Amino acid sequence: MPVTDDIAACRHCADRFAATASGHRPRPVVWFRPGARILIASQAPGMRAHLSGKPFDDPSGVRLRDWMGVDGDTFWDRDNVAVVPMGFCFPGYDAKGGDIPPPKVCAAKWRIAALDHAGDPPVTLLIGGYAQDWHLGRGRVTDRVRDWRALAPRTWCLPHPSWRNTAWLKKHPWFEAETLPALRAAIADTLA
Repeated sequence: MPVTDDIAACRHCADRFAATASGHRPRPVVWFRPGARILIASQAPGMRAHLSGKPFDDPSGVRLRDWMGVDGDTFWDRDNVAVVPMGFCFPGYDAKGGDIPPPKVCAAKWRIAALDHAGDPPVTLLIGGYAQDWHLGRGRVTDRVRDWRALAPRTWCLPHPSWRNTAWLKKHPWFEAETLPALRAAIADTLA
C-alpha cells in the first residue's frame, strides 16, 4: 500500500484530538504525489481544510496563492503542487480558541516517507517555523525569510500566510516589495 493510503488511514492521534476544545476526529489531508513541480512544507491543516479535505482551503490559502501568483486550479492540481505538512491532521483548538501546534508524532511517523514519495521537486516552500526548523535546523522565521536569496530559487522560507501575521507583513514591507516578485517569477518558471 502506498504511503498516501497509509497516512489517509492513520488514526494515531484520535484520543489526542478528542481531548481538544474542538473534539474532532482525525482526518488526514493527504495532497501529494510524485512529479509535482512545487513542494509546500507547511504546518498542519486548519479546520476548513479538515472539513473540505483540501489543503489551504481557507483565507490563509487565498493569501498563499496570491503570494505564489497562482489560481486555485493550478494550486490544487497535484501535478503542480504537493503539500506535505508537519502534521497531516488538523491538530485542534486549545481552550482559548488558539491553534494547537502539529503533534510531533506525525512528523516522526510519516514525514520522511511522505517526502521520499513526493520526490525532489524543483521548488520547495518552507512555510512557518515548524517546517523551517525541521528542514533547516533551529532558527528565526524573520531572519530566514529576509535572507531568501541564500536558498532561492530552489527553496523559499515564508511566514505563515495566516491573518494573524498581517502585523508582521506591515512591519516588513520588503517581503512584498522584494521577496514576492522573485518568488512569483520562480513559481512561474517552474510551472511553465
